[in-house]
Amino acid sequence: MKKNFTILTIVLIALGLLISNVFAGPIIIKYGHGGPPDPLSLPEQSGAVVFKDYVESRSGGRLKVEIYPACQLGSEREMLEGVQLGTVEMANTSEGAVAGFYPDILATAIPYAFKNRRIAWEVLEGPFGQKLREDIRKATGMRVLTFSDNGFRNFTNDVRPIHSPEDLKGLKIRTMENPAHMKMVEALGAIPTPIAWAECYNALQMGTVDGQENPISLIVAKRFYEVQKYVTLDGHIFSIDFIWINEDFYQSLSPDLQQIVKDGAVMASLVQRGMKSLTNTLGVDLLKEEGMEVYTPTAEELEKFKKAAQEPVLKWLKTEVNPDFLDEFLNAIKKAEEKIAVK
Repeated sequence: MKKNFTILTIVLIALGLLISNVFAGPIIIKYGHGGPPDPLSLPEQSGAVVFKDYVESRSGGRLKVEIYPACQLGSEREMLEGVQLGTVEMANTSEGAVAGFYPDILATAIPYAFKNRRIAWEVLEGPFGQKLREDIRKATGMRVLTFSDNGFRNFTNDVRPIHSPEDLKGLKIRTMENPAHMKMVEALGAIPTPIAWAECYNALQMGTVDGQENPISLIVAKRFYEVQKYVTLDGHIFSIDFIWINEDFYQSLSPDLQQIVKDGAVMASLVQRGMKSLTNTLGVDLLKEEGMEVYTPTAEELEKFKKAAQEPVLKWLKTEVNPDFLDEFLNAIKKAEEKIAVK
């Protein structure tokens, strides 16, 4: 009789747990980003949509992803604050707001550091990138699931063509609130003017600033061609995107759900990279069709930009970030160039 009672108790407990889990519903993941809600205009939403579909289907409904595009959860800095506090489970942001949480990230904004995307991804997916993610996790309580791609940044303005550093002198250039970006613009002779992303178009339209710098896809998406005449494809900084998750929330997931989330983030990143490459490529022709004068500097001209900007920024960075981290980053670039034989 006692044995039957014990078995019955176990069955009732198991049934209670099962019912509790059913009524508890799925685990909600709030996923924020700053891109528009159209998955075909900018890659942040396309990556988010792929992540949502993969995670929800592979988890059998145990996870539910709520996507909040267009800064619905706040600015990039506010989204990162939410991820750190745990009020937002996940976010996709550029590196602009990261320095406020992890200052050493400024080192990745060395102008003209990467010759192309292959080198950039070799660095970010290699030992340096793995160490960077772990350092960020320990310092901030936020886990970088993977890096994504915001593209190479280029100058636009409404005053004159920019073919050399001398052409930038005296121009007011909008930058992100990233001191490394501001130092670069200053080194090139222009006047860095940090302005919130949401206010950038109006600042260009009103003449508060003469120009700005961004990847081609963002120049197109924000219709800057309506208020800017010239674009120079100098690719001065490779802008990194991050897919974040709150560490405590991540650790609260079962191992199988953790793996599903990690795999979904990798898939989202791959989609974003491809979409970014496509939108940047198609965007150049669109800017021409809209009347912008597009200029591609020669190798000799790019070397002049690099010579003017890189050393002053490096000198400044050595006073702001861990010098060992800076050396590791530069060595990782050198090894990546050697590995893929870039001349």
